[in-house]
Amino acid sequence: MLNPTTVTDEGPISSRLARTDRAVPADAADGPGRIAPLAAPAAEDHANRKNMALLIQLRWMAVIGQVATIAFVHGWLGIPLPLTPMVAVIGALVALNLASLAWVRTRADISNRELLLALMLDVAALTAQLYLSGGASNPFTSLYLLQVTLGAVLLDVRSIWSLVALTCVCFTGLIVVYRPLDIPHQNFADPFNLHIIGMFIGFLLNAVLLVVFVTRINRNLRDRDARLAALRQHAAEEDHIVRMGLLASGAAHELGTPLASMSVIVSDWRRMPGLTADPDIAEDLFEMESSLQRCKSIVTGILVSAGAARGEGSSATTVHRFLAELAEEWRAARSVTTLKFRNAFGADMAIASDAALKQVVFNVLDNAFEVSPGWVELTAERKAEALVLRVSDNGPGFSAEMLAQLGKPYHSSKGRPGGGLGLLLVVNVIRKLGGHVAAENRPQGGAAVTLTLPLAMLAIGGRHAG
Repeated sequence: MLNPTTVTDEGPISSRLARTDRAVPADAADGPGRIAPLAAPAAEDHANRKNMALLIQLRWMAVIGQVATIAFVHGWLGIPLPLTPMVAVIGALVALNLASLAWVRTRADISNRELLLALMLDVAALTAQLYLSGGASNPFTSLYLLQVTLGAVLLDVRSIWSLVALTCVCFTGLIVVYRPLDIPHQNFADPFNLHIIGMFIGFLLNAVLLVVFVTRINRNLRDRDARLAALRQHAAEEDHIVRMGLLASGAAHELGTPLASMSVIVSDWRRMPGLTADPDIAEDLFEMESSLQRCKSIVTGILVSAGAARGEGSSATTVHRFLAELAEEWRAARSVTTLKFRNAFGADMAIASDAALKQVVFNVLDNAFEVSPGWVELTAERKAEALVLRVSDNGPGFSAEMLAQLGKPYHSSKGRPGGGLGLLLVVNVIRKLGGHVAAENRPQGGAAVTLTLPLAMLAIGGRHAG
């Protein structure tokens, strides 16, 4: 059975476990189902980074739109525009976008304040162009609503109202201070119709850009929510595992004394001629002593993984030797000969053997043997820089629900209370080692569970890597 304290072990393997999943450490969670304090900001920053990329794309579209509009109004309609300052504003937008692209690539996270600053700069650029082209009478003042709507989706409440206040101030300023347009009346019998056409184009741009960008922003926000939900699930699972580890460690300490007493009594019985003279009794005593030694070994393994006997659970070995000893130890402990072991790893390499990792594989083998006592196969392969262990059986396979809930607590194909915890521990340990677990039903019948582990985490040099 997989040792429940594996993930809280402070020894060689579990010290790597704690470092590979810092976002949601079990002891940092506020309680079952709550994510650690650093996890939510990390997910939020990831979404903000993607949203900043969308704002940069929108700014490129604004540059193209302004160039096209200026060319159409000045060249086609013949309305004179102050080209030099308007081109300068466009040049400033291009420079800002290039700087933003370089800045985003060097940042791992983007804050709400930085999103607000980007939107405010866009409002300032729009205000400058409107000032140079008629002020508040310009039909493209409706583009202010685009910035406000994006802010309402992206920003917190205080930042949204800051953006609203800025756009109101800018619009009010354009009513008072602006450069009027000189529209040649000989070219336009009714300038108001031209204004209506401009309003329609502005409405069309607002509608299209809002649908495109708000849809993509909402997708980013949904991805963020999904990440947060996954982090909460991981935190709940790890909290559950920690509680199991504490229980198992306490039970191991309590069992140590009675097991030692029973071992002494059985050892004394084996030295009594009156008992050993009977071959059947002597054989029973030998079996009892072997079983007691097995129980003591299991208790010792729990204490080793819990840190009570640190240093005994790890040793230098190689992949071939570790796998061969693992298969042989499992056969001997279960007194079975139906395990078929196939080693296709290739060239050998040095790794650190650890009792916790061995218990993970034992747990998968035990599950396979329980449903398929006549045949179990363990296959080891190397794919790129990963060790791939595949355990196959001829059992009834997994149900669709079990495959969908792989590694979730209390989801088991065995139909007994408390089932599914072994596979939950397997999934968590492998995930924390940087690997993953996959399960499938074999076409010829039975099931297969595949454990994929990065070799860098198993290598002797990798045990101290952060």
